[in-house]
Amino acid sequence: MKKIFLLSLLSVIISCNSQSKRPLVGESEYQRNLNATYKDASKSPLKKRDLKEFKGLDFFPIDSTYIVKAKFTKTENAVTFEMPTTTTRKPLYKEYGKLNFTLQEQSCELTIYQSQDDLEDTKYKDYLFLPFTDDTSGDTSYGGGRYMDIMISDINDQNIVILNFNNTYNPYCAYNDKYSCPLTPRKNHLNIAIKAGIKAFKK
Repeated sequence: MKKIFLLSLLSVIISCNSQSKRPLVGESEYQRNLNATYKDASKSPLKKRDLKEFKGLDFFPIDSTYIVKAKFTKTENAVTFEMPTTTTRKPLYKEYGKLNFTLQEQSCELTIYQSQDDLEDTKYKDYLFLPFTDDTSGDTSYGGGRYMDIMISDINDQNIVILNFNNTYNPYCAYNDKYSCPLTPRKNHLNIAIKAGIKAFKK
């Protein structure tokens, strides 16, 4: 009888462990890594009640047509400015350059920025900040826009950089209003629907 009880207990433990270690959802490594971060209570921006029910972020289907080559033009003598945010915080940024590309047969331009605070951190000093809105913003994607990280090292010798709109993410304030997030500049609105990347968060 004791042996049967121990076997039953072991079966329950294995079942619980297999549920807690279920495979991360996501069509790509980027999506799975992002889901892993949001599932981790020590890193996640999610509120406790949302984290408890979290099964994975929503994404548009991966679409290779949203991977484009962009021509980079450096902004010379850029001035430091205070970037507006969702709170009174005003982080310092500089305009780093312009990105020109064609998407859905339209000529598009986005401005990328460099955080002046990150220059002091060796881990992030190579990062550039690309916020944008598009015709899905406020509908199927977050109204405040989406972000994409570009590395300075991603820009090749011909001043070409690959933009992958499948690999976008929402600002943390899309999940939790305790965060302070940079507001997407109006000039970084695209008059097309970017049906790729992260979707709006359903609370």
